[in-house]
Order: sequence, then structure tokens, then C-alpha cells
Amino acid sequence: IRSPNGREYRMTNEEIKKLVTEHKIVLFMKGNEQAPACGFSMKAVRILQMLDAQFETRDVLADSELRENIKQYSDWPTIPQLYVNGEFMGGSDIMVDMFHDKSLAEALDA
Repeated sequence: IRSPNGREYRMTNEEIKKLVTEHKIVLFMKGNEQAPACGFSMKAVRILQMLDAQFETRDVLADSELRENIKQYSDWPTIPQLYVNGEFMGGSDIMVDMFHDKSLAEALDA
């Protein structure tokens, strides 16, 4: 993640907790909403877009510490990772399942 002046900075577990509690929907992904850097991140973004969700993203490729810290924070080994109302929902495969059974739309509306 880069600051407006172009400097890279690191996201700690405390900052992750603050981010996921201050924003309703946060997707930790490879790349960003406009340019996902892997198929799984692209799938996650498309699902949220199909549900007309407004969401924050953080690019784990821009911050190696964030990439490791988010895995520890969630106790989940893969990226992307979706948080809704501060709660870890899962990765892209779980998002697909939740999309199909409508539970993701329910969680986003809660």
C-alpha cells in the first residue's frame, strides 16, 4: 500500500482490525478493484459488484507484511479474504458458495 507521496507502508494486525471494523465490507486481494492480479481476486470482486456492494480493497502484493499478517489475523492461508461487519467471511470459493445460496447477500444487507 502506498501513501499519497508514493512511500510504501506496512499494515499491522491492529491496523487490520481497525480497517475491518471501520468499513462495512473489506476485501484483501491481489491487485485492486480496477485491476485484480489473480483469477481468485477477480472472481471475488465480480461477486461483490454483482451484489452492488460498496467495498474497500487492500492490495496484499503492495505490502508483504500485510500479506502475512492478514493470513495470521484470519487464520486463513489464502488470498483474497472478505470481511463483512468486522467478521471474516472466507475466500473466493466460499464467496461463490455464499453467493449461490444467497447468504452473502444477506450478510451484506445485515
